[in-house]
Amino acid sequence: MNANKALWEKGDFTRLAATMRESGSALVAKLGIKAGADVLDLGCGDGTTAIPAARLGANVQGVDIARNLVEAGNARARAEGLTNITFREGDAIDLNEIADESFDLVVSVFGAMFAPKPFEVAREMFRVTRPGGKIVMGNWIPGDPTLVAQILKVSSAYTPAPPEGFVSPMLWGVEGNVTERFVAAGALPENISFERETFTFQAPYSPAVFLETFRKYYGPTMNAFEAAEKNGQEENLQQELESLFESQNQSPDRNQTSIPATFLKVTVLR
Repeated sequence: MNANKALWEKGDFTRLAATMRESGSALVAKLGIKAGADVLDLGCGDGTTAIPAARLGANVQGVDIARNLVEAGNARARAEGLTNITFREGDAIDLNEIADESFDLVVSVFGAMFAPKPFEVAREMFRVTRPGGKIVMGNWIPGDPTLVAQILKVSSAYTPAPPEGFVSPMLWGVEGNVTERFVAAGALPENISFERETFTFQAPYSPAVFLETFRKYYGPTMNAFEAAEKNGQEENLQQELESLFESQNQSPDRNQTSIPATFLKVTVLR
């Protein structure tokens, strides 16, 4: 079994994606997508950015390694009556069913960063982008004080050391690493740019319930709790994360959640 596939098919990421819709749409609205453009959303989940792109009239293909998320994306598209978008299974390190230079825009927001073999990911993203097109990635930043980077940092203290040769997905949030990977894929350094932007998780329930959503449905957090339980550290992990979620919440209503998280927006011109 592909370990990355197993991780993202674990739980149900759609429960978290529901809290990301507003920011996903806002990000897509700034990408200058025109009707009829061909767009690939890589590591698309159930369509947090792919569906807003289709609503703008683009021809969208969503690719994700998790079968359950592909099925959920296709169900969302059918429910909205969108005929210009399809979701299918695929692996960001080998897009073998996609021809060279097929897309005007390749997007991956907190998706392809989690695939192993980052140089292959950059190569494939660059390969399937047309000359004159662009790649846009949203990547979490290592050591950042906001929510997701801190969840992953806290969780890592409770999980076994990764196998030899493991490359942290968080390195996609380091500008030098991103530049190295895309230059190796064929990009010119001057065509790679970076911005810090914010993605806000919005939920109609408390931070404590939001944490439970991560615990029950988000593969990395599920794994962290399973490992912590084996070591008698489950309560410690719970307390650390409860404190984190409460302190990060910016909603004036304690029964609502509004937590911003900083990410690195990468733009690569082809």
